[in-house]
Parts: sequence; structure tokens; C-alpha cells
Amino acid sequence: MTSKPLALYLHIPFCASKCPYCDFYSGRYPAETRERYVEALKEELETGFRSRAFLPPDVYSRPLSSVYFGGGTPSLLGAELLTDLLNAARRRFPVLPDAEITVEVNPSLEAPESFFAALAKSGVNRVSLGLQSAVDAERKKLGRRAGRADAERCVKAAYAAGIENVSLDVMLGIPGQTPASLNETLSFAVDLGVPHLSCYLLKIEPGTPFFKLRDKLDLPDDDASADFYLQTCVFLEARGYRHYEVSNFCRDGLIGRHNMTYWADGEYLGLGPGAHSFLNGTRFFQPPDLESFLAGAPAEYEGAGGDEAERLMLRLRTDLGAPVSAFPEKGNEIAAMERNGLVTVRDGQLCFTDKGFLVSNAVLAELL
Repeated sequence: MTSKPLALYLHIPFCASKCPYCDFYSGRYPAETRERYVEALKEELETGFRSRAFLPPDVYSRPLSSVYFGGGTPSLLGAELLTDLLNAARRRFPVLPDAEITVEVNPSLEAPESFFAALAKSGVNRVSLGLQSAVDAERKKLGRRAGRADAERCVKAAYAAGIENVSLDVMLGIPGQTPASLNETLSFAVDLGVPHLSCYLLKIEPGTPFFKLRDKLDLPDDDASADFYLQTCVFLEARGYRHYEVSNFCRDGLIGRHNMTYWADGEYLGLGPGAHSFLNGTRFFQPPDLESFLAGAPAEYEGAGGDEAERLMLRLRTDLGAPVSAFPEKGNEIAAMERNGLVTVRDGQLCFTDKGFLVSNAVLAELL
């Protein structure tokens, strides 16, 4: 088979409640709407009519290297509907034997043991769990319903089901966070033995409840947030985690292969309201509106992609870096960045340091 592998993203826009910091497209809907949506998503997998204007002729012959159920809260669908969707994807696409199949999960599962056992049976081999913090008081401020004990039970249930590739989301710079509380969260994750962590700085997005309350929240300032990020890097790297992307750390080579497709400027198909795709140099998206998706609204053009500047920018987000030779007129700037501890050059590759990752947008603007 010579077809280039493809990553598939399925957006599940349902949440039991909306977190006050979240600006992803999702909402609260009754169970019957979820079932209608699953049928619409299966229909789109089968026919592709919403994205037809952008799909290359060979798209359905391309093997899937990863399938990612994101949200929202995909686990709200339950294992049966998730399995139904995964089987629909398998019917339409060839799937590589070692494909990474990920489901995002909220720790507030009522019966995680049976849920993960069913997922494992369906072929799911990776779980991304929304921890955010192992300190329950911090989780409460973030609007998270489940507690530390729920998260621990979910991780252990995934392991028991044979899903050992577990990722935890951790949020930095959240209300009330301290160096000690961050250490508690990171220690919790490491002690559970999870091989992957995604550690994001909280960004207050317009239109969210946190944006309206931003002057009243007990938020750390920019310097404190930067210190939390560097503290995270030092803590995890000292315990054998590879800092392979701005916000991502892994052990045992278990990088997030689906997301690595994005950072390597690979091609992917996203289905569902708010989902984005990149195929044949074209970026397109499905409008973030559930009712319009159910009604069959077509995907919309977003722009061209995949040029050299974009590839360099995305590659520099990872520890692979980019060839120094790609910046022939930036020798003085790169030397200054090295002196300031923002970049390093090894084997002809320009790579960000932890400190450089922290200010990567500014450095990328200087380079590109």
C-alpha cells in the first residue's frame, strides 16, 4: 500500500456542564440529540457529502494512522456509541494495525471499569483524561465535577482493561495554584505511572465566564505562570519524561501520535461541528453549529496550508527542531537567542529550550 496515512478526528460536542474557562465548541444536549448526532457522524463517514468539495479522490483508500475522539466530552456517549462510530470508521477506511485510537474521557464516570473494558474490546488503545489538577479545591474553581479519587480510579481502571497508554491533562496558572499545589498534581500523575502528560497554561478566552470574571479571579501573574511552566519542565524531565512538544511530555517513546500529525504538518480529516481538516494543501472546517451539521451544512474553506514557513513553525514546536540552514539570514539573531538560553543548536538543528518554548511565539515571529 503506497497511500499516505491519514489521521481522523471525530468531534463529540457534548458536555454534562460547561467549564468556565472552555471555549471549545460544546454544549449540553439531551440523550436523543446525542443519538441523532452519532447517526449524522456515521453518515458523514460513509458519504463525506458535507466535505465533498475538499476531499481528494483517493481519500477513502488512505489508511488511518490514528483516530481521535475529542470534545466536548466523548465519554458521555458511552462505550456502545463510541464503538459504533469506531466501527463505522473502520468500514470506510483501512486502518493500520498499529493505529493509535484515543478517546478523551472525563473522570466523572459512574462505572469506569466496565467502560474501559468495553473500549479496550473495541480497539481503543489510548485514553486522554481531563485531570487539570489533583487538588480538589483547584478543580472546583475550574468547574470540574469529579475529584482526585475519581481520576485515580479511572487511570487504574484503564490499566486493568489493558489500556496502558494514558495521558493526563494538567493546567498551569489556574486560580489559587501555588508551587506546592502544582508539585502535588505532578507527583500524583508520576506516581500513577502515566506515560504522557499535556501541560497547558490557562488562557482566558473572550466569551467565557472566566473572561467576565477575570478581574476577580485569584490568578497568578505572567511571571508566576511562567515559573509554573518551567517548574513543570524541570519536575518531569528529572523523572524521565521527554519534553517533545511545547506542552507535551512523554515516557517510553509514547508521544501523542495523532497530535504529532498536526505538528509534522501531516494530513488529517476532521468531522463534526467545529472540526478542522488539512488535505492536499487546503485547510477547511465544519462550522461550529450542531444544528447546521445535523441539517447537512457543507464544510467551509479556511485557506491554503503546508508552505515552508508553516512547516518550519510547526516543527519548531517540537524537540525535533528545524534545520539552521533554513534561516540563512538569521545568524546574528540565533546567536543572541543562544546566549539568552532560548534556543540550542545540535547536529545542525535549531531547537527551543524549555525557556524558549515559553516564549516561542515571539521567537518564531523573529525567525519567520
